[in-house]
Amino acid sequence: MTEVIGRDDLLLLTLDTLRYDVAVELAAAGRLPTLSAHLPEGRWQRRHAPGSFTYASHQAIFAGFLPTPAAPGPHPRLFAARFAGSETTAEGTFVFDEPDLVTALAGRGYHTVCIGGVGFFNKQGALGSVLPGLFAESHWEPEFSVASPTSFEAQVACAEQAVAALPDEQRIFLFLNASALHQPNWFHLPGATRAAGDSRETHAAALEYIDTQVGRLFEVMRSRRRCFAIVCSDHGTAYGDDGYTGHRLGHESVWTVPYSHFFLEPSP
Repeated sequence: MTEVIGRDDLLLLTLDTLRYDVAVELAAAGRLPTLSAHLPEGRWQRRHAPGSFTYASHQAIFAGFLPTPAAPGPHPRLFAARFAGSETTAEGTFVFDEPDLVTALAGRGYHTVCIGGVGFFNKQGALGSVLPGLFAESHWEPEFSVASPTSFEAQVACAEQAVAALPDEQRIFLFLNASALHQPNWFHLPGATRAAGDSRETHAAALEYIDTQVGRLFEVMRSRRRCFAIVCSDHGTAYGDDGYTGHRLGHESVWTVPYSHFFLEPSP
Protein backbone atom coordinates (compact mmCIF):
# COMPACT_ATOMS: atom_id res chain seq x y z
CA MET A 1 0.00 0.00 0.00
CA THR A 2 2.95 2.34 0.42
CA GLU A 3 3.29 2.22 -3.39
CA VAL A 4 -0.43 2.40 -4.11
CA ILE A 5 -1.14 5.52 -2.04
CA GLY A 6 -0.36 8.60 -4.10
CA ARG A 7 -0.35 6.65 -7.36
CA ASP A 8 -3.79 5.05 -7.73
CA ASP A 9 -7.37 6.02 -7.04
CA LEU A 10 -9.07 4.15 -4.19
CA LEU A 11 -12.52 2.59 -3.85
CA LEU A 12 -14.00 1.18 -0.65
CA LEU A 13 -17.35 -0.50 -1.26
CA THR A 14 -19.03 -1.91 1.84
CA LEU A 15 -21.93 -4.23 1.06
CA ASP A 16 -23.77 -3.48 4.25
CA THR A 17 -25.05 -6.56 6.13
CA LEU A 18 -23.91 -9.11 3.51
CA ARG A 19 -23.60 -12.64 4.88
CA TYR A 20 -20.52 -14.67 3.96
CA ASP A 21 -22.42 -17.89 3.24
CA VAL A 22 -24.83 -16.18 0.86
CA ALA A 23 -22.00 -14.41 -0.98
CA VAL A 24 -20.07 -17.68 -1.41
CA GLU A 25 -23.09 -19.66 -2.55
CA LEU A 26 -24.08 -17.13 -5.19
CA ALA A 27 -20.54 -16.81 -6.54
CA ALA A 28 -20.18 -20.60 -6.77
CA ALA A 29 -23.52 -20.87 -8.58
CA GLY A 30 -22.55 -18.27 -11.18
CA ARG A 31 -25.15 -15.81 -9.95
CA LEU A 32 -22.64 -12.94 -9.47
CA PRO A 33 -21.01 -12.67 -12.90
CA THR A 34 -19.68 -9.13 -12.51
CA LEU A 35 -18.31 -9.43 -8.99
CA SER A 36 -16.91 -12.92 -9.57
CA ALA A 37 -14.99 -11.69 -12.63
CA HIS A 38 -12.98 -9.40 -10.33
CA LEU A 39 -12.57 -11.61 -7.27
CA PRO A 40 -9.17 -13.36 -7.29
CA GLU A 41 -9.87 -16.91 -8.54
CA GLY A 42 -13.55 -15.93 -8.48
CA ARG A 43 -13.76 -16.51 -4.74
CA TRP A 44 -14.50 -14.42 -1.65
CA GLN A 45 -12.13 -14.43 1.31
CA ARG A 46 -13.64 -15.57 4.61
CA ARG A 47 -12.99 -12.90 7.24
CA HIS A 48 -14.14 -11.73 10.66
CA ALA A 49 -15.87 -8.35 10.93
CA PRO A 50 -14.36 -5.68 13.20
CA GLY A 51 -17.85 -4.90 14.56
CA SER A 52 -21.31 -6.43 14.71
CA PHE A 53 -23.18 -3.40 13.30
CA THR A 54 -22.57 -0.60 10.84
CA TYR A 55 -21.38 2.23 13.06
CA ALA A 56 -18.90 0.20 15.10
CA SER A 57 -17.54 -1.63 12.08
CA HIS A 58 -17.00 1.48 9.97
CA GLN A 59 -15.30 3.35 12.81
CA ALA A 60 -12.85 0.45 12.95
CA ILE A 61 -12.45 0.22 9.18
CA PHE A 62 -11.68 3.94 8.87
CA ALA A 63 -9.06 3.50 11.62
CA GLY A 64 -7.35 0.84 9.49
CA PHE A 65 -8.98 -2.30 10.90
CA LEU A 66 -10.47 -4.00 7.87
CA PRO A 67 -12.14 -7.40 8.36
CA THR A 68 -9.53 -9.88 9.61
CA PRO A 69 -8.74 -13.16 7.77
CA ALA A 70 -10.56 -15.98 9.55
CA ALA A 71 -7.41 -17.95 10.38
CA PRO A 72 -4.70 -17.71 13.06
CA GLY A 73 -2.59 -14.56 12.64
CA PRO A 74 -1.13 -12.10 13.00
CA HIS A 75 -2.27 -10.72 9.64
CA PRO A 76 -0.47 -7.64 8.24
CA ARG A 77 -2.85 -4.78 7.55
CA LEU A 78 -3.14 -2.60 4.44
CA PHE A 79 -3.61 0.58 6.51
CA ALA A 80 -2.73 1.36 10.11
CA ALA A 81 -2.72 4.34 12.41
CA ARG A 82 0.67 4.67 14.04
CA PHE A 83 0.71 3.35 17.59
CA ALA A 84 3.29 1.57 19.71
CA GLY A 85 3.10 -2.20 19.94
CA SER A 86 1.11 -2.88 16.78
CA GLU A 87 1.73 -6.48 15.69
CA THR A 88 -0.07 -6.13 12.37
CA THR A 89 1.83 -3.17 10.91
CA ALA A 90 4.18 -4.56 8.26
CA GLU A 91 6.69 -3.21 5.76
CA GLY A 92 4.10 -2.50 3.07
CA THR A 93 1.44 -1.13 5.41
CA PHE A 94 0.41 2.47 4.78
CA VAL A 95 0.97 4.00 8.23
CA PHE A 96 -0.57 7.34 9.11
CA ASP A 97 -0.42 9.72 12.06
CA GLU A 98 -3.91 11.11 11.55
CA PRO A 99 -6.83 9.67 13.57
CA ASP A 100 -8.42 7.97 10.55
CA LEU A 101 -7.66 6.84 7.01
CA VAL A 102 -9.97 9.39 5.38
CA THR A 103 -8.13 12.34 6.94
CA ALA A 104 -4.80 10.73 6.14
CA LEU A 105 -5.64 10.37 2.46
CA ALA A 106 -6.94 13.94 2.28
CA GLY A 107 -3.60 15.08 3.66
CA ARG A 108 -1.88 13.29 0.79
CA GLY A 109 -3.85 15.00 -1.93
CA TYR A 110 -6.89 12.74 -2.30
CA HIS A 111 -10.37 14.15 -2.72
CA THR A 112 -12.49 12.11 -0.32
CA VAL A 113 -16.11 11.27 -1.22
CA CYS A 114 -18.74 9.45 0.85
CA ILE A 115 -21.91 8.07 -0.73
CA GLY A 116 -24.03 6.95 2.19
CA GLY A 117 -26.64 4.25 2.40
CA VAL A 118 -27.93 3.12 5.79
CA GLY A 119 -29.05 5.55 8.47
CA PHE A 120 -25.63 6.09 10.02
CA PHE A 121 -24.77 8.09 6.88
CA ASN A 122 -28.00 10.06 6.40
CA LYS A 123 -26.75 13.33 8.00
CA GLN A 124 -30.20 13.86 9.55
CA GLY A 125 -28.87 14.11 13.10
CA ALA A 126 -25.65 14.21 15.08
CA LEU A 127 -25.05 10.46 14.99
CA GLY A 128 -25.80 10.20 11.28
CA SER A 129 -23.28 12.96 10.59
CA VAL A 130 -20.20 11.50 12.31
CA LEU A 131 -19.03 9.13 9.57
CA PRO A 132 -19.88 11.30 6.53
CA GLY A 133 -18.32 14.24 8.39
CA LEU A 134 -14.89 12.68 7.86
CA PHE A 135 -15.13 13.31 4.12
CA ALA A 136 -14.61 16.45 2.05
CA GLU A 137 -17.72 15.58 0.03
CA SER A 138 -20.63 13.49 1.22
CA HIS A 139 -23.96 12.51 -0.28
CA TRP A 140 -27.15 10.93 1.02
CA GLU A 141 -30.65 10.97 -0.40
CA PRO A 142 -33.79 8.99 0.49
CA GLU A 143 -33.25 7.18 -2.82
CA PHE A 144 -30.02 5.72 -1.36
CA SER A 145 -31.71 4.32 1.75
CA VAL A 146 -32.72 0.83 2.83
CA ALA A 147 -36.33 1.61 1.87
CA SER A 148 -35.55 2.20 -1.81
CA PRO A 149 -35.77 -0.76 -4.24
CA THR A 150 -33.40 1.13 -6.58
CA SER A 151 -30.92 2.31 -3.96
CA PHE A 152 -27.72 0.95 -5.46
CA GLU A 153 -28.27 2.22 -8.98
CA ALA A 154 -29.01 5.67 -7.51
CA GLN A 155 -25.80 5.51 -5.47
CA VAL A 156 -23.78 4.47 -8.51
CA ALA A 157 -25.23 7.37 -10.51
CA CYS A 158 -24.07 9.70 -7.72
CA ALA A 159 -20.58 8.17 -7.89
CA GLU A 160 -20.47 8.72 -11.64
CA GLN A 161 -21.33 12.38 -11.16
CA ALA A 162 -18.79 12.85 -8.37
CA VAL A 163 -15.95 11.41 -10.45
CA ALA A 164 -16.97 13.34 -13.57
CA ALA A 165 -16.84 16.62 -11.63
CA LEU A 166 -13.14 16.21 -10.79
CA PRO A 167 -10.16 17.19 -12.92
CA ASP A 168 -8.47 14.12 -14.41
CA GLU A 169 -5.31 14.71 -12.40
CA GLN A 170 -7.16 14.77 -9.06
CA ARG A 171 -6.88 11.47 -7.19
CA ILE A 172 -9.98 10.28 -5.39
CA PHE A 173 -10.89 8.06 -2.48
CA LEU A 174 -14.50 7.06 -3.00
CA PHE A 175 -16.39 5.24 -0.26
CA LEU A 176 -19.84 3.80 -0.95
CA ASN A 177 -22.02 2.11 1.66
CA ALA A 178 -24.49 -0.07 -0.27
CA SER A 179 -27.76 -0.32 1.64
CA ALA A 180 -29.65 -2.75 -0.62
CA LEU A 181 -28.87 -5.89 1.41
CA HIS A 182 -30.04 -4.44 4.70
CA GLN A 183 -33.57 -5.10 5.87
CA PRO A 184 -36.06 -4.48 4.29
CA ASN A 185 -34.94 -6.36 1.20
CA TRP A 186 -38.01 -8.44 0.34
CA PHE A 187 -38.78 -6.27 -2.69
CA HIS A 188 -35.68 -7.55 -4.52
CA LEU A 189 -37.17 -11.04 -4.94
CA PRO A 190 -39.94 -11.35 -7.54
CA GLY A 191 -43.08 -12.66 -5.93
CA ALA A 192 -42.04 -11.82 -2.37
CA THR A 193 -44.40 -9.74 -0.25
CA ARG A 194 -44.09 -7.23 2.54
CA ALA A 195 -46.26 -9.48 4.70
CA ALA A 196 -43.92 -12.45 4.26
CA GLY A 197 -40.97 -10.20 5.11
CA ASP A 198 -37.25 -10.63 4.58
CA SER A 199 -35.41 -13.92 4.34
CA ARG A 200 -32.10 -15.42 3.35
CA GLU A 201 -33.56 -15.73 -0.16
CA THR A 202 -34.49 -12.05 -0.42
CA HIS A 203 -31.04 -11.18 0.96
CA ALA A 204 -29.53 -13.22 -1.90
CA ALA A 205 -31.77 -11.48 -4.43
CA ALA A 206 -30.52 -8.11 -3.17
CA LEU A 207 -26.92 -9.21 -3.80
CA GLU A 208 -27.84 -10.27 -7.33
CA TYR A 209 -29.36 -6.81 -7.82
CA ILE A 210 -26.10 -5.19 -6.70
CA ASP A 211 -24.18 -7.34 -9.17
CA THR A 212 -26.27 -5.97 -12.04
CA GLN A 213 -25.14 -2.43 -11.25
CA VAL A 214 -21.65 -2.72 -9.76
CA GLY A 215 -19.99 -2.89 -13.18
CA ARG A 216 -20.92 0.76 -13.71
CA LEU A 217 -19.17 1.67 -10.47
CA PHE A 218 -16.04 -0.24 -11.45
CA GLU A 219 -16.02 1.37 -14.88
CA VAL A 220 -16.14 4.93 -13.58
CA MET A 221 -13.49 4.22 -10.95
CA ARG A 222 -11.04 2.93 -13.57
CA SER A 223 -11.93 5.55 -16.16
CA ARG A 224 -9.00 7.86 -15.34
CA ARG A 225 -6.25 5.63 -13.90
CA ARG A 226 -5.75 2.38 -12.06
CA CYS A 227 -7.91 2.00 -8.98
CA PHE A 228 -7.33 -0.15 -5.93
CA ALA A 229 -10.69 -1.53 -4.83
CA ILE A 230 -11.76 -3.08 -1.54
CA VAL A 231 -15.15 -4.81 -1.58
CA CYS A 232 -16.39 -6.30 1.67
CA SER A 233 -19.21 -6.60 4.14
CA ASP A 234 -19.10 -4.69 7.41
CA HIS A 235 -21.06 -7.41 9.24
CA GLY A 236 -23.59 -10.11 8.46
CA THR A 237 -27.11 -10.62 9.74
CA ALA A 238 -29.23 -13.49 11.06
CA TYR A 239 -32.47 -14.79 9.58
CA GLY A 240 -33.59 -17.07 12.37
CA ASP A 241 -30.20 -18.78 12.73
CA ASP A 242 -30.24 -20.56 16.11
CA GLY A 243 -33.21 -18.37 16.97
CA TYR A 244 -31.42 -15.08 16.24
CA THR A 245 -32.66 -12.35 13.93
CA GLY A 246 -30.78 -9.23 12.85
CA HIS A 247 -27.30 -8.12 13.92
CA ARG A 248 -25.49 -6.26 16.73
CA LEU A 249 -25.12 -9.69 18.31
CA GLY A 250 -22.39 -12.32 18.54
CA HIS A 251 -23.44 -15.02 16.09
CA GLU A 252 -21.45 -16.68 13.31
CA SER A 253 -23.84 -15.27 10.70
CA VAL A 254 -22.96 -11.76 11.90
CA TRP A 255 -19.22 -12.05 12.58
CA THR A 256 -18.23 -13.90 9.39
CA VAL A 257 -18.09 -11.72 6.28
CA PRO A 258 -16.91 -11.84 2.65
CA TYR A 259 -13.95 -9.71 1.63
CA SER A 260 -11.85 -9.05 -1.46
CA HIS A 261 -9.43 -6.48 -2.81
CA PHE A 262 -8.12 -6.12 -6.35
CA PHE A 263 -6.94 -3.60 -8.93
CA LEU A 264 -9.27 -2.11 -11.52
CA GLU A 265 -7.01 -1.51 -14.49
CA PRO A 266 -7.51 1.67 -16.57
CA SER A 267 -10.00 1.56 -19.41
CA PRO A 268 -8.33 1.02 -22.80
